[in-house]
Amino acid sequence: MSAVYNLEPPPTAKVLLTTTSGDLLLELFAKQTPLASRNFLQHCLDGYYNGTLFHRLVPGFIIQGGDPTNTGDGGESVFPGGAPFEDEFHSRLKFSRRGLLGMANEGTKGSNGSQFFLTLGETRELEGRNTLFGRVVGDTIYNLMKMGEAELQAGEGTDRPIYPTTFTGAEILVNPFEDMVMREVKARTEVGQKQEGKKKGKKKGAKVLLSFGGEEGEDGVVEPVLKKEKFNTKLVSASGDAGPKKAVNRALKPPRAGCGEEHTAKVISVEDSAPQG
Repeated sequence: MSAVYNLEPPPTAKVLLTTTSGDLLLELFAKQTPLASRNFLQHCLDGYYNGTLFHRLVPGFIIQGGDPTNTGDGGESVFPGGAPFEDEFHSRLKFSRRGLLGMANEGTKGSNGSQFFLTLGETRELEGRNTLFGRVVGDTIYNLMKMGEAELQAGEGTDRPIYPTTFTGAEILVNPFEDMVMREVKARTEVGQKQEGKKKGKKKGAKVLLSFGGEEGEDGVVEPVLKKEKFNTKLVSASGDAGPKKAVNRALKPPRAGCGEEHTAKVISVEDSAPQG
């Protein structure tokens, strides 16, 4: 493990998360991933994640949280208008083991919002497709392992724990962003509650959360660019590109096996005229 740590760039930020399953001490690669790191730290400082659930679990693969609606459909970035932000890749940041912190996305490039995930094993298929911006350190890795052993709700392909872990708070220990200050957080829209002031529009096809489609990033840091599209995530996909049709990808429970094993997914295609990322 120490050899792997030596390959990674030195972290420049640190935050302690408190959850109902114990603490998680995270180090962030803020120099290599400034957008993802600023977004995460600002949300932690604002208390945006407080009370949210780790709503999605694929044993041996990832556990996911960061959605203020606790549905897998919500969340936005800290940038102006809540706009999604660009992916950030670095040649020395690899999804090579458990305990790595990454950004969930819609299945298109540059569609990062507030949702994040922690790896429960080696997940090489995510490299160049999802931003890796931090890692769990110290003995708190055992709390993550406990979270990953939670029992799932009944039903084929289910990914929601019966008793999901709750994010209860965060303490930023090292913050490289000197201009960061606490902001007032907008009231959350709970499940089933309509958002006021928004007009009803044509119902859109379901989005894909944490897609693995896309090209691998080049060595070094990719120039970050903010996107204007609305962030509306859905489910984790362990498959490749969905093709010409938009797909709702619900990852099946993969076998608890060694590193490098592929995770299969049940794919339900739905018609959608929106262009793919």
